[in-house]
Amino acid sequence: MTPELAITKITDALLPDDTLRALFLSGSHGTGTADDWSDLDFVLVTPEGPTDRIAAAWRAALKGVGEVVLWRDRIVRPALINAVMADGLRVDLIVLKPEQATGQAQDALRPLFDRDALHAGMKRAAPPAPPSPGRARYMFDEFLRILGLLPLVVGRSEWLNGVTGVFHLRNLLVELMIEETAVPHRGGALHLNRLITAEQKAALAALPIPAPDKEALVAAHLAYAAEFLPRARACAERWGVEWPERFEAATWALLADTLGISRPAG
Repeated sequence: MTPELAITKITDALLPDDTLRALFLSGSHGTGTADDWSDLDFVLVTPEGPTDRIAAAWRAALKGVGEVVLWRDRIVRPALINAVMADGLRVDLIVLKPEQATGQAQDALRPLFDRDALHAGMKRAAPPAPPSPGRARYMFDEFLRILGLLPLVVGRSEWLNGVTGVFHLRNLLVELMIEETAVPHRGGALHLNRLITAEQKAALAALPIPAPDKEALVAAHLAYAAEFLPRARACAERWGVEWPERFEAATWALLADTLGISRPAG
């Protein structure tokens, strides 16, 4: 079934219920950036919010699209329902009350039905915003925390755990790069190609995926630190977030004392 046919069937199934005040497409289909692999993201507006009755009505509407083989009902977030259909189509729903819907942006939603003209009262576009200071500081601290576990990895010969640590560093670097570019309408986790620049992609591609041995892991940790820390410092200054100077200094001192690793210049 094509996405557009699925959208039509779901809309037609919900439309007779007058308690459902609006249904919007969000995500890539809502912003016009969808491709053949995009999932379907919906925002449903109803005065009762994400109740069991609304969840049951949503599941009934999906039956017209096919067999539901995964159903996550308000587990990840209180207003979010995830479903995967037997043909692989992924369908996500967020349920909002009308007063919550006013915080949405017009350019992020495509109305399917809108009984109360909610879409017209929304702001036209949501400007890209940096991460919250708390989230930014968490990224910086978490990178340094994982970097500081390298002596433990070496001391215990935990080479497999060391590879996992490098992937945590890589994920933090990717998150930082996405925040650097501040692309609006980011979409899901599998949209990285359009979220980062050619320079960022080249930097990521050049970084090592280490083998589970001491030499490779030490080299990889240092390579990711050399890429992440200057970018993060620049972002901290731009975002007005305090840099964890003392934590960084203590981390490099630990690496020097235990592994003989010198803090890079600059």
